[in-house]
Amino acid sequence: MLEILSYSFVQRALVAAVLSGALCPAVGSYIVQRRLSLLGDGLGHIAVAGVGLALLTNTAPLPVAILVCVAGAVLIELLRSSGRASADVGLAILFYGGLAGGVMLAGLAGRGTSALSSYLFGSLTTVSASDLYLIGGLATVVVALSLLLEPQLFAVCADEEYARTQGLPVKALNMLIVVMAALTVSLSLRTVGVLLVSALMVIPVAAASNIATGFKASMVLSVAFGIAVSFGGTVASVAFNTPSGATIVLLAIAFFLISALFTLRKRRIITDAPVESEHHRATDAVVPPETIETTEEPTAILHGDHVDYVHHGHRHAPHGDHYDEH
Repeated sequence: MLEILSYSFVQRALVAAVLSGALCPAVGSYIVQRRLSLLGDGLGHIAVAGVGLALLTNTAPLPVAILVCVAGAVLIELLRSSGRASADVGLAILFYGGLAGGVMLAGLAGRGTSALSSYLFGSLTTVSASDLYLIGGLATVVVALSLLLEPQLFAVCADEEYARTQGLPVKALNMLIVVMAALTVSLSLRTVGVLLVSALMVIPVAAASNIATGFKASMVLSVAFGIAVSFGGTVASVAFNTPSGATIVLLAIAFFLISALFTLRKRRIITDAPVESEHHRATDAVVPPETIETTEEPTAILHGDHVDYVHHGHRHAPHGDHYDEH
């Protein structure tokens, strides 16, 4: 196994996988927040048109796919924001037109659909050094923008009208999100392929949201999950000679199932805790500490979308992975 990892093409595959594992959930967090989980699929199909165009013009597929995918994403966002076409219609155009165009162009190039298979399902072992430089550079820029502009991008994804009242450039930020999504999809062609890239953008985000509290914590954890499943899936695919994209996605699903069990356990603990009625909240919340026995069990009190606990006359609220006193 160690001997296999010493080969340069395997090392390039691991680096590319880790970069995609960090990139996809970082951008996917905003896509999921906007309830556009299938956007990755639509952009993936138009990236196929870019690959077909590269085959027809005998140029490098990855740069052409990036340009075509970004152009398609910008067009769809302009149509959506102008009201001339709904987001669903735009995604349908990406699905059918992009995929059909890519197959047509590949046929005209005399390469057939077999030339597209490595981009549809991913082929990490074919990542070249130039591909790796391009993926590394653009992935670094996109992840940095996702983290540095997190407050502004989250505000736009959560509530456009509120973001507009705060003076944020809503149109520009929306355009930035779809451009980052297009870059993410096209840069992940070699890693998981266009048919599975949306899964890597969504599943780690869903798994992280089962555990983390708050958007930023969830995004950071989803990036960690993405890196873990991409690295582990790549190693497993090399060791067992399985398709890299499918192995990575199945490992991501396993992470999600484990996180779902964590959520069920957390809910059971909260449900089993004694919950005080609305009528007695104020009375118990202000009981002097000296009048309460040290053996008192904490009392759960529903407070908005979370649960506070009153213990020894002090009220505590959840904050991340611990409780702070009110």
